[in-house]
Amino acid sequence: MIELYYWPTPNGHKITLFLEETGLGYVIKPVDISAGEQFKPDFLAFSPNNRMPAIIDTAPADGGEPITVFESGAILLYLAEKTGQFLPDDVRGRKTITEWLFWQMGGLGPMAGQNHHFGTYAPEKIPYAITRYVNETNRLYGVLDRRLAGRTFIAGDDYTVADMACYPWIVPHERQQQNLADFPNLKRWFEAIAQRPATIRAYAHADDYKSRPTITDESRKILFGQTAGSVVQNTR
Repeated sequence: MIELYYWPTPNGHKITLFLEETGLGYVIKPVDISAGEQFKPDFLAFSPNNRMPAIIDTAPADGGEPITVFESGAILLYLAEKTGQFLPDDVRGRKTITEWLFWQMGGLGPMAGQNHHFGTYAPEKIPYAITRYVNETNRLYGVLDRRLAGRTFIAGDDYTVADMACYPWIVPHERQQQNLADFPNLKRWFEAIAQRPATIRAYAHADDYKSRPTITDESRKILFGQTAGSVVQNTR
C-alpha cells in the first residue's frame, strides 16, 4: 500500500496519474499547504523540504521496513521501478525518459511555477517578472512541441513517467498565458492524455479539495514567505 501525501497541485497530480494507471493500491493523506500542514514535524520527518507530494511505501519490494520518498520526480522513478511499468529496462530508453523527467523537474515546473506566482499570486504585479516567466514558459512549450513532432509520446510510442511529469504542468496553460493552438504537436499530445481514463480518475481526486481556502494574507505568508528560520519556528 502506498500512502500518498497529496494536495491537488501539478506535482501532486503527477503521482495520482501514475497510481491510477497502474492500479497500485494507495490511500491519500491530504496535506493542506495553505494551512501550513507541510510544516508538521511528522510530515517533515520524511519530507524534509516541507513540500508535497511524498509517499510511504508500506510494502516495499525488499520486504523490509516502510520506505519513504519525497520529490515528485524521485517518487515517479521509485514507483516505476517498483511496478516495472512506464520506465523501460534498456539503457537507451531509460536514458531518454530520465532526461525528459529531469527537464521537467529543472525547467518546465520551476519556470511555470514562477509564471503562476507572479501572474496570479504575487500581491504586486511586476511587469518584468510576468513577461520573463511567460516568455520562458513559452520557450519550454516550444521545446516540448518540437520533441513531440512525429512522436505519440515524449519517448516515442509508449506513455511513460516523462509524460506523467510534464502533463500536469500544461493543464494550467491558460493561466500561464499560453495558447495550445500555437503548439500543434503539444496540443495533440495533451488532448490524448486528457482522455485517458486514468487521467480522468486522477484529476477527480481534486474535487474532494475544492473547498480549500483561497489565497489570503496569512496563507500567502505560509506559502511564499518561508525562510530557514521560519520553517524551524513552525516545527517547534
